[in-house]
Amino acid sequence: MHTEEAQSMKGFCQHGAVSTYDHVMNVVRLSYYLNKRFRLGADMRSLVVGSFLHDFYLYDWHDNDGTHRLHGFTHPQRALSNASRLFALNEKEQAIIRQHMWPLTFRAIPSCRESMIVCLSDKISSAIETLFHRK
Repeated sequence: MHTEEAQSMKGFCQHGAVSTYDHVMNVVRLSYYLNKRFRLGADMRSLVVGSFLHDFYLYDWHDNDGTHRLHGFTHPQRALSNASRLFALNEKEQAIIRQHMWPLTFRAIPSCRESMIVCLSDKISSAIETLFHRK
């Protein structure tokens, strides 16, 4: 996870004043906490890897050039493609990345507990970042 591409997420704005890198780290921490606190029994390695790579799309979706209008719908597949190119992902890690935008991507329903945990953690983190970490 110390690749140049992963570090590049520090340069992309995610929500408010929060970078994509900081956002995925927030999701990693919250996913870890929820799994431990509620004894959900998730595969910890898959949970951490999938939560770190769930937004590995590697662009600033706020660019106003029209290319990212459908970002919410399309970025999970872009993130999965980028992550698969650089890392050997297991099925759960792939599912986490592909399914984290449910219910927006209504056909990509979380299929494992790890995917559901990251999906929930992403929503909570995004709401907090948007509401309380403004520029």
